[in-house]
Amino acid sequence: MPASILTTDDLREFKTELFDEIRTLISKAQTPSVQQKKFLKSSEVTDLLGISPNTLYQMRVNRQLPFTKVNGTIFFDWDDIMAMMAKNKKLEKVYQNNRKF
Repeated sequence: MPASILTTDDLREFKTELFDEIRTLISKAQTPSVQQKKFLKSSEVTDLLGISPNTLYQMRVNRQLPFTKVNGTIFFDWDDIMAMMAKNKKLEKVYQNNRKF
């Protein structure tokens, strides 16, 4: 088995890569993801649900999704979004002869 020799340059490169990975992990841990946040802005909700801002506006106007307005910024509660999704969940219908519609 041939011997491998580590140089100081190899160790310096390893240290740099290790610190870069640690920085990346720390920054990800400090930045809250959408699921970790309690209140979401309109743009986050439209991205999360894959809907247009107009659709979200209509859901707000029709009182399908509760919201809070603070200094002109509209926030949606994560739990309210999940409750709305559960409420509107459609189950697959199974008819005779096991055909699905």
